[in-house]
Amino acid sequence: MGINELNINLGERILEINVITYNIHHGKGIDKQVDLYRIAEVIDKSDADLVGLNEVDKHFSKRSLYEDQISWLANQLNMEHAFSPSISIKSKNSTKVRQYGNALLSRYPIVTKKSHSFNYIPGLVEGRSLLDVAIQINKQLFQVNVTHLSLNPFLHKMQTDFIVSKHNKNPHPIIIMGDWNMRPGSRGWRKLTRSFQDAWYTEGIGAGHTYPSHRPRTRLDYIFVSQNVKVVEAKVLTNMSKASDHLPLTARLLY
Repeated sequence: MGINELNINLGERILEINVITYNIHHGKGIDKQVDLYRIAEVIDKSDADLVGLNEVDKHFSKRSLYEDQISWLANQLNMEHAFSPSISIKSKNSTKVRQYGNALLSRYPIVTKKSHSFNYIPGLVEGRSLLDVAIQINKQLFQVNVTHLSLNPFLHKMQTDFIVSKHNKNPHPIIIMGDWNMRPGSRGWRKLTRSFQDAWYTEGIGAGHTYPSHRPRTRLDYIFVSQNVKVVEAKVLTNMSKASDHLPLTARLLY
């Protein structure tokens, strides 16, 4: 669908943006099958303009047939893409670096992209990172982040503090999404919602549980937006729950 330019009072024009955040579990569904076609179908049917993805493999291992998953999805869906490695492994038997991390698909031009490493204790805990991308929508820049935070409370706090301080004086509208490994009302959630809107908390109906996909009972996946972005709707998609161990979360935004 893309962005709709809506005419409102006094001839003012606003942008409508559909976003989705989805932990794809390297394409492995609850039936233990790795099938990127299912992931692509979920994204395609969501009609999203911006897609934040977690647990994406890039030549990582046999579990995903060494596929560059984000390039495959971008080609399949005809979208631009960016990738942020949380884990990078050099192999003696290949010139390709084995990577795993966060990614973004976009229907609109990606102007800049940067990866911030959250590997404060290399080798002791799973690597984490923040994908930081600037998107050009008409003449407006949007700052879009995708992340997957640590289960360790100390590291989670450091990562959350970094994200909040990074955007403290950002003049552009901001969208931050991903698997946050936290619960609503937690210390990290309270810190984030002092600066940003939780899309589900603002406009979602019900609990908003996204994990586990076959019987969701926890809200781990979030879309946060700056105060100058209006959240119109937030939904959890349940129509293809077997495609991953998480359900995708979507939000319709106006700016």
